[in-house]
Amino acid sequence: MASASPGDSEAIERVQLGHGGGGSLSQQLIAELLVPAFGPGDGVLHDAATFQAGPGPLAFSTDAYVVRPLIFPGGDIGRLAVIGTVNDLAMVGARPLALSLALILEEGLAMGTLRQVVASIRTAAAACGVPVLTGDTKVVERGKGDGLYITTSGVGSLGPGPAIGPPAVRPGDAILVSGDLGRHGVAILAARHELGFRTELCSDLASLLPSVQALLGLGLKVHALRDLTRGGLASALFEIARDTGLLLQIEEEAVPIAPAVASACELLGLDPLAMANEGRLVLFLPAAEAAQALAVLQGFQPEAAIIGAVADAGMPGDSESGAGNRLLPAIARGAVLLRNAYGVQRRLTLGRGEQLPRIC
Repeated sequence: MASASPGDSEAIERVQLGHGGGGSLSQQLIAELLVPAFGPGDGVLHDAATFQAGPGPLAFSTDAYVVRPLIFPGGDIGRLAVIGTVNDLAMVGARPLALSLALILEEGLAMGTLRQVVASIRTAAAACGVPVLTGDTKVVERGKGDGLYITTSGVGSLGPGPAIGPPAVRPGDAILVSGDLGRHGVAILAARHELGFRTELCSDLASLLPSVQALLGLGLKVHALRDLTRGGLASALFEIARDTGLLLQIEEEAVPIAPAVASACELLGLDPLAMANEGRLVLFLPAAEAAQALAVLQGFQPEAAIIGAVADAGMPGDSESGAGNRLLPAIARGAVLLRNAYGVQRRLTLGRGEQLPRIC
């Protein structure tokens, strides 16, 4: 690999522009680091991978990952890139079949850091039961890439049953979250050492696939799922209310927030409901099944909770088809109302930008 640059205080191998140039350094990077980590087993590289997908419909997702620092309490950008895409597939009820991986390396990145990230990708993919079948590597000039960017795409298989998504949400549905919120955002912020506070919190980074498959395996009528990443719970609720035109009523006291997250957000003037997560989801399903779903989720995260409900129109109408929705007051359609411990309600609004840059 690359030798240390003249300004290094010790001999640290680093990424060079030549690692992305298609020559011998590129071949060395692929042959010595990427092929041993991800295959192919026969060592033969081609322009595309082939695999058997089986019968039935497929799900497809892609996402880009930028985070600073690259390695943080509870994970790193490699683990994040795998689990993030697996979680996206899980949100439509899909089991992952294959991932692609694109690495955008910055000149000067320590090869030790890259090796650690690649090892994390391999470990996370194995834990999720999904192979990395194809990928690409590029190198950008020093100062142009925050060290490392990753893009992963995933293909998954969908099982039988109704489609999971916002169109299936109905008045009367219960709203649940799968655990306490905001850990990832606070852990990343603390790891940057920019605002002078410390915390023992680790990111909540974890695969949501096991909990989703457990819910579906019981035959629960899961209407919608949303992975609570950038923008946190607030963004997810806002999007579902907007897409369905329904009123979501949330009990603020029921939303699980770790004391350390609440304290950090109060100190910094941030909204814990808008803090990023990387191992939490929000779930919509019939109220009659809420207790059973909660028991499943609490088997993975004891802090899982029922936090609210989709408002019923309260007037005649076909609630199963959503026709009763048009009878709601205009101001309540497509809105999220938060009710505090004193019974006072306020409408959820979103900020114009991210609370924190490069969080996931």
